[in-house]
Amino acid sequence: MLLARNRNFRLLFSATAVSNLGDGVSALAVPWLATLLTRDPVLIALVVFATRLPWFLFSIPAGVLVDRRDRRRLMVQADMLRLLLTFGIVALAMRGGGGEGAAGVFALAGLTFLLGSAEVVRDNAAQTFLPAVVDPADLERANGQLWSVEQVMGAFVGPPVAGVLIALAVPAPFVLDAVTFGVAAWCVWAIATPRRLRDGPPRRLVAEVMEGWRWLRGHGLLLRLAVMLGLINALFTMSVTMLVLVSQEILGLTAFGHGVLLAVGAGGAVLGGTLGPGVAARLGQTATVRLALLTMPLPFVMIGLTGSAALAGLALALEAISGMLWNIVTVSLRQRVIPDALLGRVNALYRFFGWGMMPLGALAGGVLVALAEPGLGREMALRLPYLLGGGAMLALAIYGVLRLRF
Repeated sequence: MLLARNRNFRLLFSATAVSNLGDGVSALAVPWLATLLTRDPVLIALVVFATRLPWFLFSIPAGVLVDRRDRRRLMVQADMLRLLLTFGIVALAMRGGGGEGAAGVFALAGLTFLLGSAEVVRDNAAQTFLPAVVDPADLERANGQLWSVEQVMGAFVGPPVAGVLIALAVPAPFVLDAVTFGVAAWCVWAIATPRRLRDGPPRRLVAEVMEGWRWLRGHGLLLRLAVMLGLINALFTMSVTMLVLVSQEILGLTAFGHGVLLAVGAGGAVLGGTLGPGVAARLGQTATVRLALLTMPLPFVMIGLTGSAALAGLALALEAISGMLWNIVTVSLRQRVIPDALLGRVNALYRFFGWGMMPLGALAGGVLVALAEPGLGREMALRLPYLLGGGAMLALAIYGVLRLRF
């Protein structure tokens, strides 16, 4: 009903769907392209590190930019920039990666760093733009629908499509990715909302950031959630960075099989996004977040111990369900309680903590496997990030159960 009665949300939903189709295609195609250039886990991790590093470097200034500028326009500009950058990866793939081994990986990492930088601005603007599109009472449902379509297109549809396209031609998935950015930009441009008027002239960057920091520091729950999210995302990124090698070397999957594995995991995200708002309404915010935290260690242990693609897919589905429950509650909370004038900056500071740890997790995964391989062997080294991650996630779950109160 929300989609039927709200044209602006329908356009935003469509933009999210099509852009995440492209993201899902590139999520498989980029690391797979890296594995065609090298089998070194550190170099493969470098590509993921480069993609996530902008969240550490640029989250805070992006938040100031989002509060200063029109958020809809920023989303359009970021998507158009991503379109152009993706054609750079197309050119790289057409040349066979730009060289053998490290040279091609470094070129790919440079392009993914630029794409990640545009993504920082786009995602921050999109999350702060939603309250201008839907009523406050609809935030949980709107977030649930957006998170669901992100997972359907980004992880359920995109990866298998990427597997098929890679089999046809390595550049093909990146061409599709570029097209989706253009369509998404058009959808956002068609949204009709009042132009935001900023209160007063822009001030110095540090002064504006400190205003957002004082607000976040004064809200103990949000600050605690931000730090916890950073640790959760670091562990998740550590595991997902090595997943492409686990798929190839332990599970014995092709590119299409790896895409199907990710799609099975996305089924959990769809389920979590669909049922999550109802679960949160029935159990309450505190119990829902605790349930999510207590579920999170299980997927790590399952992947760390199994050689079955089916069990690995089930683990990814559980991981996605827990992540969706967490996101529906915590994102809606931020959108509801942070003042609109501060939403971009506080949201950026939150995501600096929450997403800034992801590049470190990606690099840690590759380094951990490389260091462990001489003593443990290749297979056990690939399993190690999951087993250690499961233990660390359990510690976080215990802390959250004891300390989080909504």
